Amino acid sequence: MAENLHAGATETAKSAPDFSNWSCPLPLADYPAIVMGHGGGGKLGNELVEHLFLPAFRNPALENLGDAAVLDVGGPGVNSARLAMSTDSFVVQPLFFPGGSIGELAVNGTVNDLAVSGAEPRYLSASFILEEGFPLSQLAAIVDAMAAAAATAGVKIVTGDTKVVERGHGDGCYINTAGIGVLRPGISVSPLHAMPGDAILVSGTIGDHGMAIMSVREGLEFESQIRSDCAALNGMIADVLAAVGPAVHTMRDPTRGGLASTLNEIASSSGVGIEIDEPSLPVRPEVQSACDLLGLDPVYVANEGKAVFFVAPEAADQVLATLRAHPLGRDAARIGQVTAQHPRMLVARTAMGANRVIPIQIGEQLPRIC
Repeated sequence: MAENLHAGATETAKSAPDFSNWSCPLPLADYPAIVMGHGGGGKLGNELVEHLFLPAFRNPALENLGDAAVLDVGGPGVNSARLAMSTDSFVVQPLFFPGGSIGELAVNGTVNDLAVSGAEPRYLSASFILEEGFPLSQLAAIVDAMAAAAATAGVKIVTGDTKVVERGHGDGCYINTAGIGVLRPGISVSPLHAMPGDAILVSGTIGDHGMAIMSVREGLEFESQIRSDCAALNGMIADVLAAVGPAVHTMRDPTRGGLASTLNEIASSSGVGIEIDEPSLPVRPEVQSACDLLGLDPVYVANEGKAVFFVAPEAADQVLATLRAHPLGRDAARIGQVTAQHPRMLVARTAMGANRVIPIQIGEQLPRIC
């Protein structure tokens, strides 16, 4: 029996993650169990991907680490095609909030991940994890919201699954969606393609979604209600690609971790420096007020209906005009540029003329917002 116990311990040791090469501005490898920050789109989550998931699942399609995997589908007797595939899970609390619900989030989040990869979204799956006792009327409202969002985005929900867990072992309703899209010919966007000289544009005000969720949770009231920006961006992105095509090098939707985390990830992936002009960042006054009240920085607050574009400098004005001509891009702004200096760092020029480094966060300041 002792031999069996020894063998079991040896197998456990062999299967345990190797923490020896984890980079640690703080002792991240000392966490013996998952914490909320591992799901926040910050340093903890990135370490988990880089040192646990990526080594286990490594393959060329995964290593790009974009919002969607780019897949070359073909073979003997099969017409060649380039597809994008993405998946996302949604655990937001509350399930219904100003501007949307978990239903719209589940559709729009995956549609947007496909769209910023340069694909035309086509099909989604939808899987539900429901808690025993969850009101059927609320589930019906969520499903109706998903159907409406899919119709607006022009995608079809073609397959799915339902599981139920015991009362007290869930949180009402969780949803996973996966999506497939067709990549446009001649378009190749990637977190790896940002290059010095690129102009950086954002399609509208930042922080709306995260602060809409937090305002409900904290019972905050302002003269103007903060509403989530949850929306499908594929139509707006299609207009940009039709206008300037290959001049778009990189696109992302800055969801968890906000604009700052997205820009840091692109700087790291492409090995470039990024400089933004802080006064140029579009932030609604009520969102800024809520952030000030809660001690938050809007650049780290999640968005669910915004996209960031890295484009050749000569195309920047045309992209900006195209965005502002679309209802979802009325507040678009040019916020910065890519530089060869300070590679893999995000630096902001403040209103006082000083520079500040904006690091990627260790965890997250707003849990359960998507």
